[in-house]
Amino acid sequence: MTTPTPAVPGLDLSPSPAAAPMSRMLVAQTLLELRLTLRRGESVLLTLLIPLALLLFFSTVDVLPEGSGPPIDFLVPGVLALAVLSTSFTGLAIATGFERSYGALKRLGASPLPRGVLLAGKTLAVLGVEVLQVALLVAVGFALGWNPGGSTAAGVSMVPATLLLLVLGTACFAALGLLMAGALRAEATLAAANGMYLVFLMLGGIVFPLSQLPSAVARVAELLPAAALAEGLRDVLTGAGMPWAKVVVLAVWAVLAGLLAARTFRWE
Repeated sequence: MTTPTPAVPGLDLSPSPAAAPMSRMLVAQTLLELRLTLRRGESVLLTLLIPLALLLFFSTVDVLPEGSGPPIDFLVPGVLALAVLSTSFTGLAIATGFERSYGALKRLGASPLPRGVLLAGKTLAVLGVEVLQVALLVAVGFALGWNPGGSTAAGVSMVPATLLLLVLGTACFAALGLLMAGALRAEATLAAANGMYLVFLMLGGIVFPLSQLPSAVARVAELLPAAALAEGLRDVLTGAGMPWAKVVVLAVWAVLAGLLAARTFRWE
């Protein structure tokens, strides 16, 4: 009996004949990745505290332009996007890059575990951490007087629309982080992830509106996943309507980056 050939060359999504079912492998890998993530206590603490510190700081200083409404209403969606960016992109890329560098993934490469299952497990694990982040940030936002709007204009309730954007944003940034970590040296991944983090922070509409950017820069920023996530969350949480264009931007980034990551990821 031969192993089926993957539908797309290089994706390596088909298990070997002796492998466990894909669903069981995915659950086991997700739980393993979540345990490994939580063991990096200092890293998890920073990913929890940095967005919270930024929310507290910018809610107390007058940096937003006049007419933006209460600062907290603008800041909470942006900081939620920042939490997703920090955990699923920067943190995941750096941790995975050094796992490759230390040879921690080498044994997995010789096992029946497909690359696609490894990448999916890592993505689902960061979703677990983000549940804690979102719960903490929302609670602090309410304590600071955050007052999200009602249902979106399309009739979709706020919670499902917010969850859709957060899940798409996580998939998008995790795919970008894993694409980088699977192709570059650990040191290069560290530098590139931090550099892109700053770019996304400055051009993502996270701490100040895109309208404050030069018009040409703002048009480019609207096509970046950070701006799509931050502005999309802001649309939903202020009751401005379901931001389908931003959903499409996130979905396209997630699919393209995910396919590239699964095809190019190297175990060592």
